[in-house]
Amino acid sequence: MTPLPVAAVVVDFDGTVCPKDVSEELLGAFAEPGWWEVDLAFQRGEVGSRECLVRQARMVRATQEEMLAFALERFPLDPTFRPFAEWARGRGLELVVASDGMGFYVEPMLRRAGLAWVPVLTNEVRFEPEGPRFAFPHAHEACVGCGTCKMRAVLDRRERLGPVAFVGEGHSDRYGALYADLVFAKDQLAELCWAEGVPYRPWETFEDVRRGLEAVGEPPRRTRPSRCPGWTEPGPASPASTLPSQLR
Repeated sequence: MTPLPVAAVVVDFDGTVCPKDVSEELLGAFAEPGWWEVDLAFQRGEVGSRECLVRQARMVRATQEEMLAFALERFPLDPTFRPFAEWARGRGLELVVASDGMGFYVEPMLRRAGLAWVPVLTNEVRFEPEGPRFAFPHAHEACVGCGTCKMRAVLDRRERLGPVAFVGEGHSDRYGALYADLVFAKDQLAELCWAEGVPYRPWETFEDVRRGLEAVGEPPRRTRPSRCPGWTEPGPASPASTLPSQLR
């Protein structure tokens, strides 16, 4: 059996493991219309993904139970993800899902698909009568730009295990891709990789990712930033910097 070029695979959830961006679908169904303007501000780089999440969650007008039922009923996972996950486990790869969305639906959706064993790194958002409550257990210890730090998800596994592949499609995947040894990108992430000179392999299904991992001899060598270019120092200008690291 040919050795694989990486020891771990970090995979985005919204738009990747699930073909739909579930957070966006929930906001479209249950939030005030202004949520999209906040999303555009994030895409323009005016706010980080953590601040974007906090602002949008405050616009939601539904219970968490209603939103979870909506997600489970309407949004199946990519049918090629489960075979890929089982293949990765059989080849000894550490597979982890890293999501920077609302988070509460990721584990239930994986569990429904028979993938409760797949580790998940995501934000914690609880929708309660008095408003949403937040925790960011997988954030960077200093930077407040992202809720779930995908750079850290990649670097932690490289330090423990060796080279890491990243699979994604959107703006929130940029920093995971910048630090990964091998990148599988489509849609917005492919455009960002091209613009920033990050080598990547295009993909449409997880069968493409599996074949790509089996075909690559070794990850390309490239220069990575010494520090995440999205770094945001905590300070009064950032509302997200005042959020607690644990639910309160």
